[in-house]
Amino acid sequence: MNSFDIAAILTAVAAAFGYVNHRLLRLPATSGTLTVALASSLMLVAADGIFPQLKLTDTVGAFLDEIDFNETLMHGMLSFLLFAGALHVDLDGLLANKWTIGILATIGVVLSTAIVGVLTWWTFALVGLSAPLFACLAFGALISPTDPIAVMGLLKELRAPKHLEAQIAGESLFNDGIGVVVFFALVSIAGLSASEHQVAIDPAGLLTFFAREVAGGVALGLGLGYIGYRALKSINEHSLELLITLALAMFLYSLSFWIHVSGPIAVVVAGLLIGNPGRTFAMSDRTREHVDAFWSMIDEILNALLFLLLGLKVLAVPTGAHILGASLLAIPITLLARLVSVAVPVAAMSVRGSFVNGIIPILTWSGLRGGISVAMVLSLPRFPARDLLLASTYAVVVFSILVQGLTVRRVLLHYRVGEERI
Repeated sequence: MNSFDIAAILTAVAAAFGYVNHRLLRLPATSGTLTVALASSLMLVAADGIFPQLKLTDTVGAFLDEIDFNETLMHGMLSFLLFAGALHVDLDGLLANKWTIGILATIGVVLSTAIVGVLTWWTFALVGLSAPLFACLAFGALISPTDPIAVMGLLKELRAPKHLEAQIAGESLFNDGIGVVVFFALVSIAGLSASEHQVAIDPAGLLTFFAREVAGGVALGLGLGYIGYRALKSINEHSLELLITLALAMFLYSLSFWIHVSGPIAVVVAGLLIGNPGRTFAMSDRTREHVDAFWSMIDEILNALLFLLLGLKVLAVPTGAHILGASLLAIPITLLARLVSVAVPVAAMSVRGSFVNGIIPILTWSGLRGGISVAMVLSLPRFPARDLLLASTYAVVVFSILVQGLTVRRVLLHYRVGEERI
């Protein structure tokens, strides 16, 4: 089966599941698609038990095996998703909350990584399962980045304060890049990384790695983003300008892997540049309408495919009483780590400014996990604890999208953040 056939089947299934959700469940698009996909996966398993001769699970599993989830997301979809997200973030709001966003996306991610890593390492040992400490820390790094997709639409619907939107969107955009950098450093230390991600295991080597990835990503995003901005400003042809934004997102992300800098950070920086000064000074009204419509469509389509794959990939998650129990324990551990990684920075910064009422529980509960976490865990090579980390990642991601994502409205309304529309 070629790539076009795979894409055609996935798009058709995503459209069908979206239709079922819209007509029957009426859930938010991301949660609804994942719910229908999970239900379909469970029905396949049940049907396989009743009619084993059909081998439905094996057939679907063989189809999914042809899709490299890590390659598809980390080396493809992520560039479009991050660029589309950054394109619609208000840069003024981002700069006004730069200290909050910067600390949450750096210190918060590192703190969450340490807490999750140590507690899961201890918990796994407690239930009779073993995993190396640095592998557990890598799990902490991959599960710490948050996904704002489901929450941002809700914040706009409830007319939440703009600075809260900026804090959640800004943190989520940048902690993806930071989380990926921390993850690759830890898997290299654990001896689990591919050759292109080898990191010297000493303070100087780690510092050089972080500086190259983060500072290099920012510099690359600013450099190519500015070239794209100047190109947009010099013409007034909406179809060509649209092509320039698409080429920028794709080429920038691809180039980042060649020169070993952070692709997610580079794409976010370029997206912010094009979406703010570029939108204001380099685009006509007609171009803005076309660019916004195109990237909104790309964002919605890719998210539908992403959450469809998340729901179907559950068929590949290992089972077993010990693994299931340990993976369920990862959920409260991740929530506790998120709470601490938010509370400590907010408490430290509250002496310099004020936050909305209930900011700590809001940021804790709205910190959903998404496909990037699954992609990172699937990038790990085969080793004894991989199945345990994979099951734990899926448990946390599914819980955050289906439970936190569907109840975050109540948390926001409880703290009177925004207003319910009649």
